Amino acid sequence: MVATLTRPTLVLNRIWQPVGVASVARSLTLVAAERARIVDPTDFQQYTWADWAKLIPQEDEPFVQAVKFRLRVPEVITLTDYDRLPTNAVTFSRRNIHKRDRHTCQYCGGQPGSEDLTIDHVQPRSRGGTSTWENCVLACLKCNMRKADRTPTEAHMPLRKIPVRPMWRPLYARHDARIESWSKFLSEAYWTVPLDE
Repeated sequence: MVATLTRPTLVLNRIWQPVGVASVARSLTLVAAERARIVDPTDFQQYTWADWAKLIPQEDEPFVQAVKFRLRVPEVITLTDYDRLPTNAVTFSRRNIHKRDRHTCQYCGGQPGSEDLTIDHVQPRSRGGTSTWENCVLACLKCNMRKADRTPTEAHMPLRKIPVRPMWRPLYARHDARIESWSKFLSEAYWTVPLDE
């Protein structure tokens, strides 16, 4: 049941633009507080808590077990009062650098595993480099040691791609699952970066 409650739910604003991803537990709390409604992705019908609780989950459908009934797991909710546009800022973090760089060394292209990948400063910190999206990339331990305190040009180690600040997409939220029904609410641009394998 814990895994079910932490599954991702796409959150839309009042005009049905994606603004985030929340856990099932948080989504159900918003619906129970009448701050959101559940959207059925098959017919786009909106449900209040009382209406949703009357629906019986199909045999192969995930559910939350309440004391007296089973509750279908929502995949999409829409907020009733929130009409602001989504932000395009992705938090600069180790985890998000791993996602942006697809768990791949940006020098050799290797994928040794998270424990053997480090964050490398393209312009070394000792030479004025800062910890920003545009100056940090993933590097395997071997490449990081080889590059040492040099720029990629000085080390003769060209980057596979120039590091940039990524656009916000649901995959940069804290959940790592792709829900197929979300494609009805998101443009193709949201899916251009693949999820973790």
